[in-house]
Amino acid sequence: MRPDYRTRFAPSPTGPLHLGHAYSALVAEDRARRSSGAFLLRIEDTDTARCRPEYEAAIHDILGWLGLRWQPPVLRQSDHLARYRAALGTLIDAGLCYPCACSRSDIRAAFSAPQESAGHFGPDDPIYPGTCRGRGMAGMTGGHAVRLDIAKAIALLGDVGQLTVTETGPDRAGVWPLRRGELIDQIGDVVLARRDTGIAAYHLAVVVDDAAQGITEVVRGADIFEATKLHRLLQALLKLPVPDYHHHSLIRDDQGKRLAKRDDARALSKFRADGATPEDIRRLVGL
Repeated sequence: MRPDYRTRFAPSPTGPLHLGHAYSALVAEDRARRSSGAFLLRIEDTDTARCRPEYEAAIHDILGWLGLRWQPPVLRQSDHLARYRAALGTLIDAGLCYPCACSRSDIRAAFSAPQESAGHFGPDDPIYPGTCRGRGMAGMTGGHAVRLDIAKAIALLGDVGQLTVTETGPDRAGVWPLRRGELIDQIGDVVLARRDTGIAAYHLAVVVDDAAQGITEVVRGADIFEATKLHRLLQALLKLPVPDYHHHSLIRDDQGKRLAKRDDARALSKFRADGATPEDIRRLVGL
């Protein structure tokens, strides 16, 4: 690990934390402690429709109960909207974005058409079919998302094979070069700003935040591994520092499904109320 090691746990206050969150936070703090580095907390609270103050307060409470200690200050995304607008502006000014009026149902309908292939999924569910691609930003009005034209981004950077991702996780450790075909076929034109609020979407905000917090290793679940190719591309476009990545295994339910916040039976607050200790939680997640 790097001598200046810094990592983070970045939950969204949209529901109670579950065992999967505990595992990710504990893995991150353990790695920071072993390297005598820093463990930071980030609150990803830009989903204005679902985030709640009581969920944010519960995050602090349950993490403290687990014995986690983070280096202040806590970064709250809602306090840094100007930072995301600036990053988005850089990509727009480079001619790499376009407005998109398509809803989720529009995209699903496009994939049900006979000429579209089925099962084409990426980090944002179905790979966007390009319905609005080619539209100019000058005529953008409210209710439009902003998408990255990934083919233009690749063309601007040239040989993306020179861009690599260093993975330290147990299942895919190594150095992974970016590949043009994978970016286009497996990532596509992702949303950078939401159509409902205009606020930066996850993929843009996460790379901006990791740079702002000086993160040297991103610790997160294996379900985000494929999106890392996109994050590395955005780092190159925005000239941001490049951290290493550690994608850990996921905690699953008895049916093998990844835990979700709606799975209240696995909520940490319920385990706590039923008398579990932080040591019990560590044992439950295999630490």
